[in-house]
Amino acid sequence: MIMRTIIINNIWSIPMYVCVCNAVTDKQIRQACENGACTMEDLSRELNVATCCGRCQDCARKILCENTEQTFLAAPLDMAVPA
Repeated sequence: MIMRTIIINNIWSIPMYVCVCNAVTDKQIRQACENGACTMEDLSRELNVATCCGRCQDCARKILCENTEQTFLAAPLDMAVPA
C-alpha cells in the first residue's frame, strides 16, 4: 500500500514524451509556459511542437491550456487585462 502511494504521488515527476518526432516532454512544455509561451505558435517556435506529423498537437494544446489557465488565475489583479 505504501509503495503504491509513493508511485501515485510521484507520477508527475516522470516526464512524458508529448512530441516523439522532436523529443519534447510535458515538462518542457510546462517550462515554456512558465517562461511566457501562451499559444501553440509559441510552443512550435520554441520547442518545434506539432511541426512534423502533428499527432502531438492535441496533447500539447491541453498542457498549454492547463498551464496558461493556472498562470492567469495566479496573476495579481493589477495585471489582469480589462474586458
